[in-house]
Amino acid sequence: MTQLTEAPLAPRATTSSPVRLITAVCAAHFVSHYYIIILAPLLPFVRADYGVTYTEIGLAIATFNVVSAALQTPAGFLIDRVGARVSLFWGLLLGGAAFLLAGLVNSFWFLVAMFAVAGIGNTVYHPADYALLSQHVREQRIGQAFSLHTFGGMLGSALAPPTLLMMQAVWGWRGAFIGAGIMGLVIAVLVLMVRDPAPLAPARPQAKDAATGAGGGWTMLMSPAILLNLMFFVLLAVMNSGMNNYSVVALGALFGTPVGVANTALTCLLMLTAIGVLAGGLVVTRTALHATVAGLGLIGMVVTAALVATFDLHTVLLIAVMSAFGFFSGVIAPSRDMIVREATPPGAFGRVFGFVTTGFNLGGIVAPMLFGALMDAGRPRWVFIGVALAALIAVATVTTVPKRPRPQA
Repeated sequence: MTQLTEAPLAPRATTSSPVRLITAVCAAHFVSHYYIIILAPLLPFVRADYGVTYTEIGLAIATFNVVSAALQTPAGFLIDRVGARVSLFWGLLLGGAAFLLAGLVNSFWFLVAMFAVAGIGNTVYHPADYALLSQHVREQRIGQAFSLHTFGGMLGSALAPPTLLMMQAVWGWRGAFIGAGIMGLVIAVLVLMVRDPAPLAPARPQAKDAATGAGGGWTMLMSPAILLNLMFFVLLAVMNSGMNNYSVVALGALFGTPVGVANTALTCLLMLTAIGVLAGGLVVTRTALHATVAGLGLIGMVVTAALVATFDLHTVLLIAVMSAFGFFSGVIAPSRDMIVREATPPGAFGRVFGFVTTGFNLGGIVAPMLFGALMDAGRPRWVFIGVALAALIAVATVTTVPKRPRPQA
């Protein structure tokens, strides 16, 4: 399948446990998602303290995302050159120090600047995480490692609001920022202390790859295989944004669904997504048909989103169907990562994962404008139809991505 499975393993005595590395990578992904959420629960307190408008405080979030989107692919190139673990350490250090200083310095524009610095730190997580896992985890376990990595990020998103508000209640919003910053610095030390196991893949890119039709630079990233993966990630971001951010208001406008019921359905969707990710990690260890698994999961998302758009399902059925959508969304995540991995030449994991996961940022920019416009136009049904159409298009992208062929013996 790839050179990863055919490379001899280093002697046991010269390697550290990949379990420690996987734990450190998952902890870093936890911090990544924690920092993405950090301002949302604390926004009212920060805004009141500085006396700024919502537009002005939104500048901090926009700065973080623009910097991340612009620099993530160059960060991937840097990671392939200097090493993933050291890059992950510096990313965590930058993010942790930025939020620590934002809590200590009493200046709104300094806070905006620190969000830009944190955005630079954020660029390393996806390319470095996936590079480390791809290089050091055996083929038989890589799918489960990917699923744990995704689950770690989801856990960071889930725990950020309650823990930040707990710290705010005790120390104020500045104390919450300082506590979050210290957490990042602690995880940075953990990453620095974990020694890399011997790599299972060559540390250099191939001169030319038949699947990508290119060498290891920007030309490779513009190949059909990589661009299809980028489009897949953009569409996933659109689907997730539509359901996670707009389903509650769309259900209320479309069927008069009570806010409590719609929020319960959304909570169940998010919980089942996390469960689905773990289930998907087991699935990818039992089949190499990753495109088929992802395609079937996407079809499930098409059907469930269409059901929500078409029928007033009331409480029980709505919760069940939304939960099913979340489960399908979670199940495809490890297969999604394996599809990218199979299209990536050895030694190019950082730049390829850095490039394709930029699709999350691009989709995150497009989706709010799209779904917001639909709601403003009085078309709440089209929020769910749009999600279903994005999933349907994604089936075409994910099932046509070429794999890297086996190297000739």
